[in-house]
Order: sequence, then structure tokens, then C-alpha cells
Amino acid sequence: MSRGTRSLGARSWLVLVFAFLYIPILCLVVFSFTSGEITTQFDGFSLRWYQALLDDGEIQSAVWLSLRIGALAATSAVVVGTAAAFVLTRFRPYFGSSFFAGMSTAPMVMPEVVTGLSLVLLFTHPALSFLGGRGALAIWAAHTTLCAAYAAVLVQSRLREVDRSLEEAALDLGCPPFKVFFIITVPVIAPALVSAWLLTFTLSMDDFVLAAMLSDPGSTTLPVLIFARLHHGLKPEINALATIIVVVVSIAVLTANHIMLSSQNARLRAKQLAAAAD
Repeated sequence: MSRGTRSLGARSWLVLVFAFLYIPILCLVVFSFTSGEITTQFDGFSLRWYQALLDDGEIQSAVWLSLRIGALAATSAVVVGTAAAFVLTRFRPYFGSSFFAGMSTAPMVMPEVVTGLSLVLLFTHPALSFLGGRGALAIWAAHTTLCAAYAAVLVQSRLREVDRSLEEAALDLGCPPFKVFFIITVPVIAPALVSAWLLTFTLSMDDFVLAAMLSDPGSTTLPVLIFARLHHGLKPEINALATIIVVVVSIAVLTANHIMLSSQNARLRAKQLAAAAD
């Protein structure tokens, strides 16, 4: 088989994969503008279901709750994950370091049902009633536990690539370690921190198992609400909501990529100028 044939086959396969992934999303966007009641049938252009979405207080409450929990869980997961990654990459091996490394990533491979069950037992135990039981706080704790593992892996991989000579030079000049971390290390690993935040925010927004097990009637997240409505038949307003989410996420991803690429190009130009000056 010639190289041209292999290249054509690879491109065709790539096109098929992307078509399989994105054509359903495109159909969802198109059907969000239908005037009919059926989610998979286009009966004429209309903004009816976007208006219905604005009038649906239950969906709005679920969206805002998911956004709040997602933002808080992502922020706390990045903080916890960065601390764990820093310990794993900057500290010398110590007694129990292997165990700590394994436990920091265990939530990634632990079935969510097991994690959710353990947290249900924790938050509903009579001796721990001060935790408030099931609800938004319990969901936030569960999502932080899950997302911190992903953040730790992302930040740890970036920390291993950082040139430590800058940190060591700052320490030799008398800069406190705490200040070195925030002045030198954090700006260098900022792209990894942003990537970790976006990933963990998405994981929190998308999670169903933990949220379903830990929610109460007053703290229903968006995935739980959509699943509950699925049994009664979805309306095109769900398509409208999904379209808005797709647009917002696309803008956020493109903006984040542009910022990270601009930052990377600026660092490369600075290195080239420094090399030219030497």
C-alpha cells in the first residue's frame, strides 16, 4: 500500500470519527430552533423553546447550582491538587510517599458508586450531623475529591518539566520558599493550572452519579434534573439549553487556548531575545 493511500485512509477515518462525534451535536443545535414538540423533528424555525427555557425556573435553579458547585469544586480541586503535585515532585522520597502518590490519584480509578456510597455514609452519620447531611455541601465535597486527582496529575506533569534553576537562584538570593512558589513557580505552571481548572469544572458540571447519590430535593444539579425529566419525555427546551452550553464552552475553550498560546509565544520570544543578547 502506497503512502498516499495510507494517508487518504487515515484522513477518511479521522473525518468519520469527527462526524460521529459532532453531527449529533449539530443536529441538537438545529432541533433547538424547531417550533414543534418533538426533540428530533424540525417543524419550522422558532425561538419558542429558548423563551420556554427562560420561563423554566426549575432548570435555571439547577443550572446556577451546577455552575456554583462546579466553580467551587474546580477551584478547591486545583488548590488541593497543586499542593499534592508540589509535594510529590519537590520533596524527596519519604516513608509513605508511594502510598500518598497512590492515594492522590485513587479517585480517578475508584468507581464513583463506591466514592458516592462512602460519602453518603459520612454525611448521613448521626455523629456527623453538623455536616448538614446530603445537599450542595456534600456534592461539592464529592466533586472536589474526584477532581483533585485529575488536577494533581496535570500539575504534576508540568512541575516535572519546570527548570528548577530559577527557583534555586531565588532561594540562594534569600527569597522565602513561599514567595518563590507564588512569584516564580505559579506563573510558569499557569497554563497547567488553567487547564486543570477547566477540566475539573467540566467534570463537576457533567457528573451524575455522585450528584444523584448526594443530592436532596433542594439541591438538584442539572444532570440529575435532566435524567429525572427523561422518564417523562424531554422537550426541545433541553436542546436549547444544550445549545447555549455548547456555545459558551466553545467560546471559553477558544479563549483559553488563545491566552495559553499567546503566553507560550511570549515566553519563547523572551528566551530567543535572551539567547541573542548572550
